[in-house]
Amino acid sequence: MAVSVREVAAAASVSVGTVSNVLNRPDKVAPATVERVLAAIEELGFVRNDAARQLRAGRSRSIGFVVLDVRNPFFTDVARGAETRAAEAGLTVLLGTSDENIDRERVYVDLFEEQRVHGVLISPLADDLPRLQRLRERGTPVVLVDRQVHDRSFSSVSVDDVAGGRLAAEHLLGLGRRRIAFVGGPAGLRQIDDRIEGARRAIAEVPDASLEIVPTENLTVLQGRAAGEVLRARPVDERPDAVFAANDLLAMGVLQALVMRGDARVPGDIALIGYDDIDFAAAAVVPLSSIRQPAALIGHTAVDLLLREADDADFTPEQVVFQPELVVRASTAG
Repeated sequence: MAVSVREVAAAASVSVGTVSNVLNRPDKVAPATVERVLAAIEELGFVRNDAARQLRAGRSRSIGFVVLDVRNPFFTDVARGAETRAAEAGLTVLLGTSDENIDRERVYVDLFEEQRVHGVLISPLADDLPRLQRLRERGTPVVLVDRQVHDRSFSSVSVDDVAGGRLAAEHLLGLGRRRIAFVGGPAGLRQIDDRIEGARRAIAEVPDASLEIVPTENLTVLQGRAAGEVLRARPVDERPDAVFAANDLLAMGVLQALVMRGDARVPGDIALIGYDDIDFAAAAVVPLSSIRQPAALIGHTAVDLLLREADDADFTPEQVVFQPELVVRASTAG
């Protein structure tokens, strides 16, 4: 059975208020009394209930973070950056993954609100902003992560995915590739749509270039392998000469499908570029070219914005947009 504050007070022959001061404001208590109370705590095995104390104060010392897919190393790196910054502020991060499912995302948002978290970071699957706006109106700060929105009433941290899509396509076009396939989905996911739009803009400037969309249900290695098998099964003259994958996990799946049977060389027959520049990209059997996002910095910046909103009633939301970077490796450079 848990030991109560009253039991500690009785064992130390002090008041409950004195025990509370020792736990929260020890500088206000005589050193000898502090030692007596700490000895009683040690002897009885008392553990303070921080959760209850924080909830009585109206806000916990945790941040809720909803990501699209925690299996994706990009989001793991974003979460690590958020966790590092949160720890500096004496906060912890509670991580949930929506698995690209809107109902699951809503469950986590509701759960975090019930727990009265310090704030919510979220990489939203859809434009469910009225729901998030109501959450803010009830006193919970919200920052959008890896997402640009036209509604500037929210703070957000993202990368310019249109620029990233253009960067990838321009790189492939600069290599002389003209039949480019974009592998990725699901349709309607803003980050994916923006990357396609950037690629389209670049390809539209080259008269003999074309862009084919090869949709996937999600952004996993397995879906990339399935898309790669579809492309590899075509006659050689009907295959694309370049693939732009919506993320590095898809790119690794495409790479597996193309090279395992040995009848499609990367980059000789098909140049391949991914997105995110996760650690595994450089370690692939053919090191992957990729569009780099500053994942840890995104997480760090998102927590900074959240803390500022939580502490300042007059805070003006900010939209931070980082620029992507092209990283060239063997999958395009040969």
